Amino acid sequence: MLSEKIYTLRRKSGLSQEQLAEIIGVSRQAISKWEGGLSVPESEKLIAISKYFNVTLDYLLKEDADCIQKTEQKTVNGQSFKSHKGMLLGIITCVAGIIGLVIWGLISILNPPMSSQISESSTIYIDGNGIFLVICIIAVICGASLILRGKK
Repeated sequence: MLSEKIYTLRRKSGLSQEQLAEIIGVSRQAISKWEGGLSVPESEKLIAISKYFNVTLDYLLKEDADCIQKTEQKTVNGQSFKSHKGMLLGIITCVAGIIGLVIWGLISILNPPMSSQISESSTIYIDGNGIFLVICIIAVICGASLILRGKK
């Protein structure tokens, strides 16, 4: 019900009826009537409520479970947290690859014997230096693709 949704949204936000009334541009009594089911907000007030609480008009007006579920998926700047998780994973992967490349470069420059030991311990035909560098480069490329995919 619309009255329950307005009440729940207001309470979850920690607002008083007076505070919400000021935000929406109505009296506190209007909010009280809406929450009590005694009256219904005008369309422009419904739009203001939906914008303020970042919910759709469908959520406010319909009792469809699908509509509620879609509205409750939190968004940040129009993107769902799911895409932000992919971007975060991409950033972490990219940074890990870059850090690996930097560490390997420092080891190669500062301690050449350690670099050759790692190279000699490789069981694959490509020497250890090549394998590590390939893994780091792949990490950077994969991370960058995850970041770019998340920005769409």
